[in-house]
Amino acid sequence: MPVTQITFPVARTVTRGPNLTAPDTLTLTYEDRFLRRKKLDTDSGAAILIDLKETTSLNQGDVLETEHGGVMVMAAAEDLIEVRGHNLGRLAWHIGNRHTPCQIEHERILIKHDHVIEDMLKLLGAEVKSVTEPFTPEGGAYGHGRTHGHEH
Repeated sequence: MPVTQITFPVARTVTRGPNLTAPDTLTLTYEDRFLRRKKLDTDSGAAILIDLKETTSLNQGDVLETEHGGVMVMAAAEDLIEVRGHNLGRLAWHIGNRHTPCQIEHERILIKHDHVIEDMLKLLGAEVKSVTEPFTPEGGAYGHGRTHGHEH
């Protein structure tokens, strides 16, 4: 019996920059936006194979380039903790000191649910509440999307 080979559009490069467009989208959580090689389904239901040279942190608005055009990466809504307080800089320092990915905005910080961090923030006087929103935390230092440990 002959074997049927199924082929998918393959994305081997990522284009980054403002005001990009693409004919399709791929909505992923923060964790799922860190990948190298994986078959995924776009938001329209089309299959795509991601085959990047190295593990890459994809950002909201990046475009995965395929031979059939591009697929724009979108940040999925996730269960998060919204952090507010009169001394947001101090709260941000404590979050960063624990190497917790965070989305820093003018009047609030968003982090993934972590009851230990949440309890610490409450002890520091933060106002915390659960929200469901897209999560686009700050990238790592030195031009890397994510950092792990202190080796840069």
